[in-house]
Order: sequence, then structure tokens, then C-alpha cells
Amino acid sequence: MKKSKLIVEHLYEFELLGFVAPVKDYKMAWMINNALDLKLVKSVDYELEFISGTKLCISQYKCGKENGFIQLLKNKSFAQDTKSLYLIPELKIFDYFLLIQDFTSEVDINDYIERLSSNVLIQNVVKLDIDKIKSKENLLTY
Repeated sequence: MKKSKLIVEHLYEFELLGFVAPVKDYKMAWMINNALDLKLVKSVDYELEFISGTKLCISQYKCGKENGFIQLLKNKSFAQDTKSLYLIPELKIFDYFLLIQDFTSEVDINDYIERLSSNVLIQNVVKLDIDKIKSKENLLTY
């Protein structure tokens, strides 16, 4: 019998910001809400289970927009395992990621970076190129 292989190509139609900010997730969401005039709300934790049996549990906050959404994801898993697991293992330096999906282009990424960089608790804000991230499939949470 001939075998067929299904190849799925994902669309990454969002912008991605990475943060270095050693603060709790609820405080980070509060800071972003104040800086960007958003209403990020705690959502059900994002769980990812790999074939190897390891499980990733990521804290997430979401804000729905008319034509898209904004989502805050913590990079480090809070699973009960003894070793630390990361949503994006090759970017361990970042504590949080902000996914911005906006089909209307009303969101100005450079303005977001500038406003977030002025916060003293956020050490660094970087716009990331999604195409260069090896484990970008982990960001598909919807």
C-alpha cells in the first residue's frame, strides 16, 4: 500500500515582541495594559504536550480586537517538572512574548516598543522575526 504524507504549512500572520522583564505574569499584563491602553485578561493556560511525553503549561493573557487580537505569553513553563521548559527554547533570554495580530494595521509596533521601553521594570523590548524562530509552531495557540 502506498503511503501518503500530509504536509501542513502554517500562516504566521502576527507581529512578535520579546520582553526581558523578571516580574510575575499578572504584573506584566498590568504594566502592558497601562502602557498601551489595552485590556489583557487572564485566559486558560496554554498547554502543549509533546510526543516525548513532556508537557508545557504557559500562562497567557488575551485582548480581543475588532480584527485580530493581542496575546501575552510567558516563555517559561510552570509545569511541575524539575527542569525548566520554554515555549521558545532557542530564545530563553526572553521572559515574555507579545503576539499582535492586527488585520487593520491600526497598531503601530514601533510606538508599542517605545512606550514599553520607557517602563523601568522592562529591561528590553525586541521585535522578533518569526521566520527565523526554529520552534515557531509553539506560538500557534489559537
